[in-house]
Amino acid sequence: MRITRRLTALLLLAGLCWSVTATAADLEISAPGQQTIPLALTRFLPQAGAPAPAVAEELNAALAADLDLAGLFRFLDPQAFLGDAGRIGLFSTEVDFEQWRLLGAEVLIKGAYSVQGEQLTVEARLFDVPNGRLLAGRRFVGRTLDARRIAHAFADLILKELTGEAGPFDARLAFISTRSGHKELWLMDVDGNNPIRLTDHRSIVLNPDFSPTGKELLFTSYRAGNPDLYRKEIFSGSEARIASYAGLNIAGRYSPDGSTVAATLSRDGDPELYLLARDGALRKRLTTSFGIDVDPNWSPDGRQLAFVSSRLGSPQIFILTLADGATRRLTANGKYDATPAWSPKGDRIAFTRQEGGRFDIYSIRPDGTDERRLTFGPGNLEHPRWSPDGRFLVYSSDAGGKKTLMVMRADGTGARKVTAAGGDASHPAWSPVW
Repeated sequence: MRITRRLTALLLLAGLCWSVTATAADLEISAPGQQTIPLALTRFLPQAGAPAPAVAEELNAALAADLDLAGLFRFLDPQAFLGDAGRIGLFSTEVDFEQWRLLGAEVLIKGAYSVQGEQLTVEARLFDVPNGRLLAGRRFVGRTLDARRIAHAFADLILKELTGEAGPFDARLAFISTRSGHKELWLMDVDGNNPIRLTDHRSIVLNPDFSPTGKELLFTSYRAGNPDLYRKEIFSGSEARIASYAGLNIAGRYSPDGSTVAATLSRDGDPELYLLARDGALRKRLTTSFGIDVDPNWSPDGRQLAFVSSRLGSPQIFILTLADGATRRLTANGKYDATPAWSPKGDRIAFTRQEGGRFDIYSIRPDGTDERRLTFGPGNLEHPRWSPDGRFLVYSSDAGGKKTLMVMRADGTGARKVTAAGGDASHPAWSPVW
C-alpha cells in the first residue's frame, strides 16, 4: 500500500499532550506476517536532565513489542548500528542516512526523552531512510508512569503512516480474573501491564463488552444471586443493573452506534435473543426457536447479528438479519461452534470450535466461505475478540494449566501471552483506542 500524508494535529488525551509535525514520503509495504520492511529501532536517548535508563528501557521494549506483533517489520541488529545511533537526530538534517542505507534500513526510529520530577517529555520520530525524509513525529508530555503508553501511541502512529490505518495498541483489554479470589472484571493495557480491578462483586462476573466510545462496559454478574446484566462507567466508576429479568440476562453486546444492546434472556422460557435499550428496557424479541440462542455479536453496520443456536441439535453459528428476521446457518463443518466475533472491517467472523475434546479458534467469511483454522497446539483456546482495527485477536488459553490471555495476528501468527501470573484470566474484550 502506498501512502502519502501530511499530519497537522494537536491532541489532548488523559493527561498526555501530543503534538504532531511530520511530512510523509512514499513507502511501499505489504501484508502483516511477511515482515518485509527492514527497521532500525535506536535506543531513546536523554535530551535534557539526568539519564533515566529505566524510562528508556520501557519506551524501547514496549515499542519493539508492538511493532513486532504488527508483523510488518524485520528488525535490524542493534549490534550493527554505527555512530549515528548514538546521536539524537530529531530532524532529517541531523540524521546520517547514509549509515542506515549501508545497513539496509528502510525505516528508522529515533527518539529522545527528558525527565523533570514526575513529568516525562518524549520526542519520537519515524524516518524514511531511502528518501532521507521524516515520515512522522510527535512530542508527548505525560508522567514517567506513562512511558509504555507513550510508546503504544507512537506505535499506533507508525502503523497509520505506513498503512493508512492507526494501530490498536493505545487501547485497553477488559477481562475476567480470579486473582482476588472471585471472578471480577479487570482492565489492563494491551500488553498486559497496569491491571486494574473494576468490580468488587465477590461473586461471578462474566462476558464484558465495551461501548463504541470505550467509556462504558456491559457485563453479567451473579452479585444478586441471579445472572443479571450490568453497565459500568469506567472513569466515574458508576454502575447500574440494567436487566434483571427472571432467569438469564447474559452476553450483552452494544450495537455499533451504542443505542441498543443485544443480549440473551430466558424470561420467556428458553434462552432467546432480545434487543434492549441502553437502560435495559425491553424493545424486541429477536428469536423464537426450540433450541438455545446465545452469544449475539453485531455486524459493523448494525444490520445483522451472528449468534450461537442449538436449534438443529448441536451448537452452530447463525446470522440474523434484523430488518426482516431472516436467519441462516453460517458454519457447517463442526459439531460444536461457539462465541462468534465479527471483525470491525466486516470481512470475517472469528469463532471457537470444539474437536477432540478441546477448543480452537477459526475464522470464516460472513457468506460461509473460506473457513480457516487459526490456532493449533495444546489446551482450550476460546472467546476470541477483535482489536478495533481488525488486525489482531485476543483470546483465552488454558494450555499452561491456568487460563491466560493471548494476542495474535488475524491470520493466527505471532501469538503471545499478555497476562501476568496470578489467577485465571478469561473472557477478554478489546476497547477502542482512547
